[in-house]
Amino acid sequence: MAVYLLCLVLFSLGIYCILRKRNIIKIIVGVIIAEYAVNLFFILVAYRMGGRSPILSEGATIKNMVDPLPQALVLTSIVIGLATTALLVAIAMKIYEKYGTFDITKIKELKG
Repeated sequence: MAVYLLCLVLFSLGIYCILRKRNIIKIIVGVIIAEYAVNLFFILVAYRMGGRSPILSEGATIKNMVDPLPQALVLTSIVIGLATTALLVAIAMKIYEKYGTFDITKIKELKG
């Protein structure tokens, strides 16, 4: 149960960085932290003590099998998260080239 609470704390930290920070780079780091907290939660949901892989052999029954679906979802999420992060960094670089700052409060004040 404590691991789920730590996962919630990690997700809350990511959301805090997204909502309260004014630097675009810190906002991107907050998005990354929140993504990895969700991935960690999916893995924790699928974990079972003493669980075995879902590969079956003839004549063998596995009573305590690990669910492979969340593992596949996390692998897909990692790829999507990497693409999202690359897009966010590219947008941040273009914003810096145009405005010369990463501070979103100063970007709002600028016209053009």
